[in-house]
Amino acid sequence: MLTKRNLFVFVFVIAVIGLLVVQYQYLRVGLGLAKVQFSDKIDKARENINSELSEVNSLTYTLGNAIRKDTSEVKIGLDSLEKASQYYLNDYISYQLNVSGIDTPFSYTLYSRDSITYLNSVRPHLTAKDNLTYPIQIEGYLPELLQKEIILEIGFEDLNKYFLGQLRGLIIPGLLFLLMIIFVVIWVLRSFYLQRSINTTTNEFINNLTHELKTPVFSIGLASKILKEDVPDNKKEVVELIRTESDRLKKHIDKVLELASMESGKKLLQFQEIDFNPDLKRICEGFALLAKHETIEFDYELEEGPYYIRAEKFHLENVIGNLLENARKYSDQPIIKLKAHTRRGRLLISISDNGQGIAKEDIKKIFSKYYRVKNGDVHKVKGYGLGLYYVQKIIKMHRGKISVESELGKGTKFILSLKLTKNG
Repeated sequence: MLTKRNLFVFVFVIAVIGLLVVQYQYLRVGLGLAKVQFSDKIDKARENINSELSEVNSLTYTLGNAIRKDTSEVKIGLDSLEKASQYYLNDYISYQLNVSGIDTPFSYTLYSRDSITYLNSVRPHLTAKDNLTYPIQIEGYLPELLQKEIILEIGFEDLNKYFLGQLRGLIIPGLLFLLMIIFVVIWVLRSFYLQRSINTTTNEFINNLTHELKTPVFSIGLASKILKEDVPDNKKEVVELIRTESDRLKKHIDKVLELASMESGKKLLQFQEIDFNPDLKRICEGFALLAKHETIEFDYELEEGPYYIRAEKFHLENVIGNLLENARKYSDQPIIKLKAHTRRGRLLISISDNGQGIAKEDIKKIFSKYYRVKNGDVHKVKGYGLGLYYVQKIIKMHRGKISVESELGKGTKFILSLKLTKNG
């Protein structure tokens, strides 16, 4: 079975092979263009050489004497004349090639149509099939002097190496960038799977730990319930405190277990189409009842009509409860408002408070796992930094959005946006 990891590796390998193929194709195109450019340059050089050698000048005069082995008009021996002609012609060809933009080793031979070789370059002139040669039929002075057709053939031993040298500015950076991409992708994949392994190990540890904690918490709750019946009235408050804190700890353990199961993919939400209006109204009425027994000013406003959404009711109710509880905890004299209305096919639920507010630099972090906004160096309210992480995760699983508006010292507003399945 093809796992996600193997799929990523497969896609990565295919991508690298694809990049190499593309790089190779670009190289072939570049070589083709380099050859066309070289042909244009060599044609220009051949034209210049033929033009120069067709006239009577010091070069053609020296070549003519060397070919005819005539030293009557020079004061040097025949061998010296041939050597001088050889180097003289070599330097001249090199100059014309450089003028045309060709800088690569070459060889040459000067011969006639009847296959008589008159002059060779210092470098051996190779005529193998893989060597490129460019013949130039000399006109003017030399053919007339010898009464023969004279050919000057210029050869290049390894033009592919020359072409690759011309493309070095594209090949080397291309390969370097490709290697950089491969390195970065491998590093990212390794980091991703390492982080995933750490998360899996952490979740398994938390899962096991919370399961182990549930047994003593249950025992404490049961023992406090039994103990409450037999203790004197002046001690019942202490027993009630034990029971209350035991229930609170149980809720935290259940929340951690719920998050761990959702992150591991073991817990899948069961979505169904519901009218969330009655459920939201019930939550508001329950919180309003709580507010009467505490110093909380709570007001809610629900737009009339059904709120048909596709949701997992239990977790969505927990989200609303979480946000209301946060508004209560983070305000000294809480003034909390909940508003719900529909607009453009979406259900919008806003919960605002008059609490301490959230700094701009913290707003992007508050939904991170275990992150908690600090008041100085001390957390004002106890908790584990899981509440808003849970809220965002549930809203995302409902394909909804959550946004925050906050200002330090003036309070915070959370806005939930959920897609309606029916417009009322």
